[in-house]
Order: sequence, then C-alpha cells, then structure tokens
Amino acid sequence: MPFVKVIKDKAYHKRFQVKYRRRREGKTDYHARKRLCAQAKNKYRTPKYRFVVRFSNKYVTCQIISATLKGDVVLCSAYSNELPRYGLSVGLKNYPAAYCTGLLLARRLLQKLDVGREISLAELYPGVEEVDGTITETDSEVTKRKKYYVANEIDEEKSRPFRCNLDVGLRPTTLGSRVFGALKGAVDGGLDIPHNHKKFPGFDPDTKEYDAEDHMEKIMGGKVGGYMEEMYEDDVDKYKTHFAKFIEAGITSDNITELYETVHEAIREDPSPSPKDTKDMSNKKYKKPVRRSNAQRKDRVRQKMAAFKAANEE
Repeated sequence: MPFVKVIKDKAYHKRFQVKYRRRREGKTDYHARKRLCAQAKNKYRTPKYRFVVRFSNKYVTCQIISATLKGDVVLCSAYSNELPRYGLSVGLKNYPAAYCTGLLLARRLLQKLDVGREISLAELYPGVEEVDGTITETDSEVTKRKKYYVANEIDEEKSRPFRCNLDVGLRPTTLGSRVFGALKGAVDGGLDIPHNHKKFPGFDPDTKEYDAEDHMEKIMGGKVGGYMEEMYEDDVDKYKTHFAKFIEAGITSDNITELYETVHEAIREDPSPSPKDTKDMSNKKYKKPVRRSNAQRKDRVRQKMAAFKAANEE
C-alpha cells in the first residue's frame, strides 16, 4: 500500500502531552537548555552560568545568567544602547557592536566580582587589550583534561577565571555569526568561555585554516569601512541614504577603525553601569484620580439617578 491512513485513536489522545508554553511559542529550546543548566550532583549550590546573547531589531543584549528552582537569576548584563556613552552612537547591532557589548559585559562582571575580594579578577585577567583575533587555549595544571580559554596566564593558586557557557537560544550558529562577535569580546575581556575558531570570521572550512587578521579587521570595523568605500564608488546617492547616520556622526571609512579603538579603551576605563535617571513626576500632566470611598460611590450613583429622572420629567 503506497498510502496509509493515520488513525489517532482514543489511546493516542488520552496520552497526548501538551508542550511547554515557550516551546509552543518557539521561544525556548528545552533540549539545549537542559544541557546548559543541568548541574552535577556533587557540586552542591554551585551555579552553572550561561553567557546569553540576544539580538533585537536595534540592539544587542548580553547577560550572565544562572538557573535556580524559582527561576533564572541575572548576575550581570550589558546592552549595546549603552555604547553611545563610550563614543559609538550608530551601528549598534552589527558585528563590531556585538564585540563591544561582550567586552563591556566581561569587564563589568569582573569589576562587580572584585567587591569584597582580596584578589582582583579584573587585574588578574585583563584579557586582550589590543585586538589581534588570535585564539588562545591554556591547559590546566591540575588536570590535563581541562582547558582555559583566556588569553592571560592562569594562576590556579590565586584564583581561576570566571567560566560560563555560550547560550545562543534559537539563533543559527552559522559561520561568522554576530553571536560569536559577542563571544570573542567577552573572551578578550577576561571571561573563560569554551569555544573554538571554526565559527569565527576568517575560518575557511575548505582548507581548515583560520585567518586571525581577517577576524581582527571585522572586529575593528574594517569590513564596514570597505563596504562604505565600495558603495560610495558605485552609487553616491545610495551611499548617502544607507549611511546617513554614519555621515551625520562624522564616521567615514578612514576613521572607523580609530573609533572602535577609542570605544574599547573607554570601556576598559569605566565599565560600570550608568546611574539610573530619576525622573521628576511631580509636574506630569496626567495624575491618577484618588480612589473614592464606598459612601462617595453610592452618593455618585444617587446623583446620576436624580439627574436622569429630572431629564425625563422635562
């Protein structure tokens, strides 16, 4: 028989189990989440941290999150809409912006963990101060089965680097994805995140070779600058429309690399979050009316009924 009619009998419907809400909405991959959050039983109350990267229509979000029975707890977060504070006002969701956001999160987290500690993780693991795009792996002195993915020398006697795992959610992990730009920024900022170079820009899957300079050029905005030059030569009007905000901010293909260098330096100087704006709401136009008491509400009903009767009599 080429065709078989699928019959869903009563036993099928009695045993049907509804998927989780976020699975039905296509928001959470529980197969991956279980493996990212599951903690070894012999590590009591030891959080397993995730480096979560998400992209919206305008910005990049990077967070360090751990899972508990009551829900996820955010240890630290950084957003690309904070980058104008460091000198980058346009292009807040491209690859260089993702790198800057990951770098900002790493330096902010290490600064936060230094509070109340004798040993400063921010000083012990400064990361890569000059971007070169290289990949560094260091073997552990305690066990050869473990590796550290930090550019600095590991001092296991003083303190090990902060380790977390990359969480990309439902985003495809294609070659050169912006997710790995945020990952590279966090690693260069001093975090220990297991990875390899096979998904970074500059890796050739045919020859199995990795070009660190090509990756560095993309981090520093060289690819964006090259595209600006190419579009300017082909169509000036299209260039002015497409890069209108870049032109307004004074960013050209000549100074875009220097711009990202200054942004990286500014992030390292002060990665602390900006203070929250306390808005003065005393002069707002709309004020919520005061709640009436029970007697006032009944009196209001009597007034409406009296007004209705008077209108009918007239």
